Amino acid sequence: MSMQRLSAVGSRACAVAALTAGALLLAGCASGPEKDVTAGWSPNKLYAEAMGERNAGNFDKAIAYFEKLEGRAAGTPLAQQAQLEKAYAHYKNGEQAQAIATLDRFMRVHPASPALDYALYLKGLVNFNDSLGLFGFISQQDLSERDQKAAKDSFEAFKELVERFPDSRYAPDARQRMTYIVNALAQYEVHVARYYYRRGAYLAAINRAQTALQDYRNVPALEEALYLLMKSYEALGMEEQARDARRVLDANFPNSVFLTRGLQRDSGPWWKLW
Repeated sequence: MSMQRLSAVGSRACAVAALTAGALLLAGCASGPEKDVTAGWSPNKLYAEAMGERNAGNFDKAIAYFEKLEGRAAGTPLAQQAQLEKAYAHYKNGEQAQAIATLDRFMRVHPASPALDYALYLKGLVNFNDSLGLFGFISQQDLSERDQKAAKDSFEAFKELVERFPDSRYAPDARQRMTYIVNALAQYEVHVARYYYRRGAYLAAINRAQTALQDYRNVPALEEALYLLMKSYEALGMEEQARDARRVLDANFPNSVFLTRGLQRDSGPWWKLW
């Protein structure tokens, strides 16, 4: 190869190396820290922008703004409000665990906050909505167990709210939701008892029906619980226990529809969600 050609190849190699180095330098600059557009904002402006993003459904951005506001307005009522709004944004973004963690922290750090009733209400609401899988049990799923912790946690939050703040604006709705939860939990036990009964697991059906009867009072599901108890005892040839269950059923539900139609179909919804 001639010296002239070697020189040309060397020049091209140097040019490629220079371009590569330049690209790497630009990439390094591009990957540097992004400018914080909120740096010059006042706490009030930051709150307004965060609420605007939240109301527009941009929850990730809203959460980031509320977190900045918590730090900048630390020790002020605005920081407390930011924490509650962040919990709500997590809730609306489908991030139940983060919402609960934020609310628990708020209640631990601010036990005397005038917004404590709202924090309890929101905690109940987060768990309530997280329990809709449980409350949607009237679907035709073959199930035997399902976690009821969220429903019970929701009930406890609403219960604390109405006991500590009976005149709160959130108390009436909390009481309605408590009633719904109790009815749903009882109906769930009966649903599982029905599941076992239809599969011939009569002892398991008896146990779940008895759980509903022991743990709940004055709820619609107890009518079917007594019927399932009676039929399960009959299937096991336990005639005396079956007669006892029938007497209780007649005394409490003298016109029980289950005695005429049996379990031809699942019970329909007994509560209208709002």
